[in-house]
Amino acid sequence: MALSNWNSLDSDPCDWNGVSCTALRDHVIKLNISGASLRGFLAQEFGKITYIQELILHGNNLIGIIPKELGMLKSLKVLDLGMNQLSGPIPPEIGNLTQLMKINLQSNGLTGWIPPELGNLKYLQELRLDRNKLQGSLPCGSSSNFSSNMHGMYASGVNLTGFCRPSQLKVADFSYNFFVGSIPKCLKYLPRSSFQGNCFHIEDIKQRTLVQCGASPARSGPVVNPRHEPATKHVTKHQEASKPSWLLALEIVTGTMVGSLFVIGILTAIQRCNNKSSIIIPWKKSGSGKDYLALQIDSEMLKDVMRYSRQDLEVACEDFSNIIGSSPDSLVYKGIMKGGPEIAVISLCIKEENWTGYLELYFQREVADLARLNHDNAGKLLGYCRESSPFTRMLVFEYASNGTLYEHLHCYGEGCQLSWTRRMKIIIGIARGLKYLHTEIEPPFTISELNSNAVYITEDFSPKLVDFESWKTVLERSEKNSGSVSSQGAVCLLPNSLEARHLDPKGNIYAFGVLLLEIISGRPPYCKDKGYLVDWARDYLEMPEVMSYVVAPELKHFRYEDLKAICEVIILCISPDPSVRPSMRELCIMLESRIDTSINVELKASSLAWAELALSS
Repeated sequence: MALSNWNSLDSDPCDWNGVSCTALRDHVIKLNISGASLRGFLAQEFGKITYIQELILHGNNLIGIIPKELGMLKSLKVLDLGMNQLSGPIPPEIGNLTQLMKINLQSNGLTGWIPPELGNLKYLQELRLDRNKLQGSLPCGSSSNFSSNMHGMYASGVNLTGFCRPSQLKVADFSYNFFVGSIPKCLKYLPRSSFQGNCFHIEDIKQRTLVQCGASPARSGPVVNPRHEPATKHVTKHQEASKPSWLLALEIVTGTMVGSLFVIGILTAIQRCNNKSSIIIPWKKSGSGKDYLALQIDSEMLKDVMRYSRQDLEVACEDFSNIIGSSPDSLVYKGIMKGGPEIAVISLCIKEENWTGYLELYFQREVADLARLNHDNAGKLLGYCRESSPFTRMLVFEYASNGTLYEHLHCYGEGCQLSWTRRMKIIIGIARGLKYLHTEIEPPFTISELNSNAVYITEDFSPKLVDFESWKTVLERSEKNSGSVSSQGAVCLLPNSLEARHLDPKGNIYAFGVLLLEIISGRPPYCKDKGYLVDWARDYLEMPEVMSYVVAPELKHFRYEDLKAICEVIILCISPDPSVRPSMRELCIMLESRIDTSINVELKASSLAWAELALSS
């Protein structure tokens, strides 16, 4: 990662990756942190790096609005915030940056109109606004009320500035927004592709459909919101050099000293960075002294995720009386949506006064993370609930009607027994689900507590992996980081506080090995009388003559070839050295190529298999 060698103990940050200073090393003039997986908001303190000439944060995961304080960077020549998840309007204060030569805001979720103040940028050579949600007409020429001064200059044909100076604006891209009207004459020298995917009244360039254009406001002129309020409150500057916990780029210039002092910090916490990026979350202070967060749900992040009301879920779950699971941190309810599917609702047990900025941002990320999972063997997130009165944070999953794998493995009585073939199919399904989570999506996803309670069984006995326990580790890490919350300023979160759930595939693989043992033996992973299942099984796994001892006694019929393949996989998974554990892709190939999941093998000897066949036909 670009920030892995940033050390806030250094008195001279000019050697940090992505940071460039003047020859005298007294001012920061360039900050280039592209593709570094930075998450969180753009802080207002960027406006204090007064000598910076290039601010490049391209290709990260920044959310929220563009702070108007960037308009204080009078020396800025390059502003590149492209390919993030920024939203809201373009601040008109950007028009104060008269030295700007390049603006790249492409591929975000920006809305509103292009500020007429951008006409002040007489040195602007490159402007990329494509792939946003901007609207209105382009502020150039007589077709726009760009400003009376600007309009007059264009009409007279002299002293053209901004967009209407072809000799200066060499590259511009307005494609895939919701611009209306016609293309100004002063911009017709640009490639036609620079205007495609909009709502212009032109026939020779591909535009959006009438339905798409009708869904967005289509006004003839740019109307600029005079209030570009940031989603964050002002964050106080670094107070003591002895507290190296901040990493957001700042510069403080004092006139009473010979030379300029500056502090660059603080975009990532360096303690135990492990090559991961940090998040800086703004807070503000209420009159009562209670810290409360200035965070908003990012509409782009959750735009495709269904949001349920608490009232709808309360009705579906019978006034939240149908509890099917619980932990100190959450409750799980079963419900039926009106005219819809059966659902499982996870409700986080936490008081509003204990809800932190870290948890709110993690909740948003968790919802977005779970919503992207799409596999037959992964639990399907249907939506979420977020309400303030009463305080509610819930996740809504599709319900698997046959309960958990744990219930099937450790129940007693008639109808509880899983046949060998059915267990083999469940094992293959779990392996395929983990392979998908670990290797087929980016970033990878890991189950925080992989065990038989995290595997839900559908009506046709297909397994689905559901991470109902993720909140436990989230809350634990939040408590550990509570010391970094100050009464003023920002909350600086350690890198692994958000990323850890994605970065433990080897831990999942070990847990998968234990789960395989539990499935074939019918024993729990730990028993007070007999200790750990893994310790008990080690004596049998590698010896063919006693290998069958690990099979549950009630399983009278099983394939020895299947058992041998599973035991080999278990040995690899539970290796004390994580580096020698294979990937789920390799393990899945081993199991799929050697395990026979057809029922024919058991039909001759197993009455249970005959019964299963009769039920499935």
